[in-house]
Amino acid sequence: MSTSTILILLLIGLSAGILSGFVGIGGGVIIVPALVFAFGLTQHQAQGTSLFVLAMPVVLLGLMNYWKTNNVNWQFGLIIAISFAVGGYLGSKFSLKLSPSVLKVAFGILMAFISVRLIISGFNSFQNEN
Repeated sequence: MSTSTILILLLIGLSAGILSGFVGIGGGVIIVPALVFAFGLTQHQAQGTSLFVLAMPVVLLGLMNYWKTNNVNWQFGLIIAISFAVGGYLGSKFSLKLSPSVLKVAFGILMAFISVRLIISGFNSFQNEN
């Protein structure tokens, strides 16, 4: 593996970690597109690699900061974690039956939809504050 590859991977990981700790995003929004565009991985490979990263305890330090300030709802988190694990299994089984191009389009549409909803919600909240 080349030095430039390692540096790009470190940048992807650092960016995903910072955004994960900052606004709760990282895997799907940063890691997956970065692996597809920077390294030419297929959508399936990028998603599988992102899930590998999420399976590791990389979020532990960020979680500790939120926990120290009493900003973790453990009951909600446990229920979501269990259902997330089941959903991850089922979603991966379905995803692997789709072609990479169909999956890439579906992923892009989902990200666009979420982006528009967040932008509209943010503008509405901003207008209500003033």
